[in-house]
Amino acid sequence: MAMPMQVSLDEILSMLLARVDSLAINDENSKSKFNIVARVLYKKGILTDADIVESIKEEHLMLKELGAIAEEPSDEIVQTIADGILQWIKGDVASLKKGMEEYERRLQEAMAKQQSQKPKIDVASPAVLQQLNRMGGKGQGGGKLII
Repeated sequence: MAMPMQVSLDEILSMLLARVDSLAINDENSKSKFNIVARVLYKKGILTDADIVESIKEEHLMLKELGAIAEEPSDEIVQTIADGILQWIKGDVASLKKGMEEYERRLQEAMAKQQSQKPKIDVASPAVLQQLNRMGGKGQGGGKLII
């Protein structure tokens, strides 16, 4: 009978992190290949702005019919998606940088808002807790929950 193999939690986490890193690199590689091919097609006139918009609409229609989304996006949202894709295809670095800066600003604002809404919990030191216990007349035993 074969002995069961023991694997530590550290080894499992290392394997999982290595796999996640591999998937992330694979994803970036696929994105780069897509961008290169799309740029070639766009420059040759095979791929147009209208083709991108129409493909986005078709994609969302299919997702709706499959039940993956509740409703198709508005024309304004479709155009926003198309603009983002076209910025990459056209290599519009200035617009991409501006969009990234705007995204970073919004992210910082959202994080600041979230931090300001978090309830704060103050923890008393043991000396303060002992002082409160003495004031309550319980001596050293027992504890109190202070709200």
